[in-house]
Amino acid sequence: MPHVVEATYENGVLKLEQPLPFKDREKVRVTVESLTTDGHSVLDIEPVSLGQVRRPFSTDEDLLGEMLEGR
Repeated sequence: MPHVVEATYENGVLKLEQPLPFKDREKVRVTVESLTTDGHSVLDIEPVSLGQVRRPFSTDEDLLGEMLEGR
């Protein structure tokens, strides 16, 4: 069963906020994820209109007309 524990990375060592329920020298798998928001996010992507997305796939210049006609 997975255990989620927050830690602070300091001088090359992860310092856990709380102890883990494992035996001494027990092998575990560690996945590390930053809690800071300085990485990339979907929210960083610039909005794009439906017309811009459809334009390369359309042969008709009147995209609004196509959408209104339900084509």
